[in-house]
This record gives sequence, structure tokens and C-alpha cells, in this order.
Amino acid sequence: MYKWLIISICFALSACNSPQKKLLEKQLNDKVEQVQQLEDQLTHLQNTNSSLLDRMADMSIINRTDAESIRGSISSLNTQFDYINKLSSEIERKDSINSMLAQNLKSSLIDINDDDVEISVKGSAVMVSLSDKMLFRTASSTINTKAYAILKKVSHIINDNEDIDIIVEGHTDDVPISNNNYKDNWDLSVNRATTVVRLLQENFNVDPAKMTAAGRSEYIPKTENSTQTGRSQNRRTEIIITPKLDQFFKLLESPELVG
Repeated sequence: MYKWLIISICFALSACNSPQKKLLEKQLNDKVEQVQQLEDQLTHLQNTNSSLLDRMADMSIINRTDAESIRGSISSLNTQFDYINKLSSEIERKDSINSMLAQNLKSSLIDINDDDVEISVKGSAVMVSLSDKMLFRTASSTINTKAYAILKKVSHIINDNEDIDIIVEGHTDDVPISNNNYKDNWDLSVNRATTVVRLLQENFNVDPAKMTAAGRSEYIPKTENSTQTGRSQNRRTEIIITPKLDQFFKLLESPELVG
């Protein structure tokens, strides 16, 4: 548009006298310079605008990427929070079962001499520690008849709770066995454990799939073996009652916390 205007002015100048022509030429040159300046400014503004648009597009992409990252992090945190809640609930359930079992056992065995029976909650298990003198004849795995009543009460707790397992552990002192029936304290402790398990199964209908028999010999004493009292305390059978922790261990193996 400006070029056609200049051409038109040039034609007009050709018809003018010399003084007028010089004046008009000067005005024309001034206008041409102004037009050129305006065109330069327009070009600069267009370039600036294009650059700003590109930067805005880049910022938009960055923002979208950041937003996706933040959403992913929030989702991961929510998943982990749900996992921790489930794990906490399972731990609370296990602890409540243990407390209930311990209370029921103490109520059932309230008439038994405290020196012969000790009930406690340790970690994930309820421990029933039965003295050697109450359960067995000396240096033998034969159960005393008077112990049947105690094992019967323990069996009721086991049978009334489907979601528990038990481990029966035999323990001895460090005095070597001195008869021909057992090779050593390992042998005696294992035989005592299997005798208790077998009696619970055969006499009191405890599901054998819920029981494990183990001999610990002299190697996990409750106290020093240096005195007669200490050795007496170490000769014991422990019934370890644990809630089935299948769901608990499944949660521990969950991949939800990975990453």
C-alpha cells in the first residue's frame, strides 16, 4: 500500500515546479523514513510476539508435565497410605487376638499354681510356659496324669479359635541325660514336645495341622543353670500360640510400597 502511495506521489511531483518539488521530496523522504521505522517496529513486534507464543507453549508443556508428575505422586502416596492403613489394621487385629487369647488362658488356668504356669504375650505370640515338674516325670517324656487337666483347658482355647497355630517346644537344663531311654538333652526335649502334641491330638481333638513340635534342648535357658532353682526353671515346655498371619504376610509382600 505504501509503495503505491509513493508512486502516486512521484507522478504528482513530476508536475510540480522546482521549489515545490524539493519541499515535497523532503516531506516524501521523511514519510518514507517514518514508514520504514514503523515497518521495522512491526517486524520486531511480530518476532517478539512469536517468541512469546513459543515460550508460552513451552511453559504450557512444562506445566502439563509437572501436573502429571504431581498427580502421579499423589496417587502413589494415596496407595501407600491405604497400604499402611491395611497393615496397621492387621497388626491391631493380631494384637487384639493375642490379648484375648492370653486373657482366656489366664481365666481358664486361674486355679493352677503360678509357679507351674506362666502366660505372657511376647511379640506376635502368646506364650504358655509349663514347668517340668508339672508335666513330666523326672528325665522322662511320660506325661503326669495331673497335667491332663491343664492341657485340656489349653486345648479348648486352641479348638475355639480357628485362626491360630501352636508350636510346642521342649526345653531342658544343661545337665546331661543319664539314662538309656534318650541319647541326650536334644532327644529328651524333642520327645517331650512330640508327646504333648500327640496327647493334644489324640485326647483333645486338636487339629494336627495346627501344631508343630520342636526340641530346643538346653540352648535357650530362661536363667542361669548354676543353681538348682535356675535349672528347675529351665526345664519346661512352652506352648507358643500364634494367630495365623497369612493376610499379614501377604501385605508385607505387597508391591504397593515399591518406588
